[in-house]
Amino acid sequence: MRNATLLALLTLLIPLSAAENTWLPATAQKLPRWRGFNLLEWFNVGNAQAFREEDFKLIKELGFNFVRIPMDYRIWITNGDWEQINEAKFAELDQAVKWGEQYGLHVSLNFHRGPGYTVAQPPEPKVLWTDADAQRVCAKHWAFVAKRYRGIPNERLSVDLLNEPANVESAVYAAVAKHLIAAIRAADPARLIISDGLDWGKKPCFELVDANVAQATRGYAPFEVTHFRADWVEGWEKMATPAWPMPRVAGVMGGPGKPAMNMPLRIDGPFATPAKLRLRVGVVSDRGNLIVKADGKTLWEKTFVSSSGDGEWQEVVYVAEHKIFQNRFDRDYVVDVPTGAQTVTIENTVGDWLTIREIGVSAGGNEAVAPMTGEWNEPPGALKLNVDQGNLLLTSSGGRDREWLWRTTILPWKELENKGVGVMVGEWGAFDQTPHDITLRWMEDCLINYQKAGWGWALWNFRGGFGPLDSNRSDVTYEDWKGHKLDRKMLELLQRY
Repeated sequence: MRNATLLALLTLLIPLSAAENTWLPATAQKLPRWRGFNLLEWFNVGNAQAFREEDFKLIKELGFNFVRIPMDYRIWITNGDWEQINEAKFAELDQAVKWGEQYGLHVSLNFHRGPGYTVAQPPEPKVLWTDADAQRVCAKHWAFVAKRYRGIPNERLSVDLLNEPANVESAVYAAVAKHLIAAIRAADPARLIISDGLDWGKKPCFELVDANVAQATRGYAPFEVTHFRADWVEGWEKMATPAWPMPRVAGVMGGPGKPAMNMPLRIDGPFATPAKLRLRVGVVSDRGNLIVKADGKTLWEKTFVSSSGDGEWQEVVYVAEHKIFQNRFDRDYVVDVPTGAQTVTIENTVGDWLTIREIGVSAGGNEAVAPMTGEWNEPPGALKLNVDQGNLLLTSSGGRDREWLWRTTILPWKELENKGVGVMVGEWGAFDQTPHDITLRWMEDCLINYQKAGWGWALWNFRGGFGPLDSNRSDVTYEDWKGHKLDRKMLELLQRY
């Protein structure tokens, strides 16, 4: 009896073994609905570090079952020579794979930077798609990795060829991918292989249907939401505040000489409480005159004139071809809207044209924001002011919403899936500069669609700007949790789906 008690106590101290974990069957034709995160320790040679057991433990504890490990091959080569693989360095990755086994997490190994290809900076010295030497070396590296982990069941380990192949035609990519696939299968014939979609992961590659590989899409649409003010994106400083759902209303307000654009932009209420209407005026071509009315009564009127010298504009722009100034204002103008207003209109009554980059309606301490499109010769259209769970929203017909996400990001991949190819979402998420409420609304629509599609997903990332831990968002009340700052609302949202 004493020995049995001692054995029971010892059992409690032993970590879960692979046999005690639940492993989901995984084939190239049907991927399980994994849910998890990207771990970034080997993401870039410049900040590479050892993997953390704590990540695997916490991911398991929180109810998830998948990690994707994007890798930079420069981490494991010697003295910058891509022919020289430092086998000793792989002890770190071996440990990550073992932790995956211990904590019941499927591990997917991805070449984020492979010999000859990367989406990051700096570019590779040789181009994988066209250079035979780069293809040979990339195949050599994949063969090494495949051989090292040969025999680990596909339920526990997969390989993901190249991160987000871009700027390459489908047939060219497929030819190179099949060369890498052959190298992997020569070393480990049964290995589960995943190929990221084309065009930065957004488009399925139908030329690989017969290659017996699964494919992974991305969840970074619309880009204005997911990468708002991400400092690695060109022009990030000028990004307009996103909205979700995202209305689609043209913001080019033509003068009388531009009849296709010379009509009011309408905001349908009702405005149940006093509100403030914020107009961010962008570019004024020569001159314009904005009038804001509520139910036909003028609330505000302002004339804009672009010229040389100082003014309300941020930048003077002279267009010699037309002999006019088209200055960039990028300035907000605020108008009080009275209680009970049913319809607010905004129109430009004189001059050439001007742009409204963004409209905001604020009341009761929160603001609904609608970024405008720059479509030319398109009437401004109408916005609708709504209240959703206490939050103000501006919506429009034909805007971007959950249904738009389904049509544009799910259905093209359903066509691939119907041809017998397994699909998952290898990366998705919104950067920490996107307002939290917008992030969560967008994330839930994505998650509902992924669940409906039957697809697994891996958020970028677990700890950091896209994830539920230590994301450094300025508009979140974090919970202190096991030495981390936990975004409880995001975590519970992820756990629901």
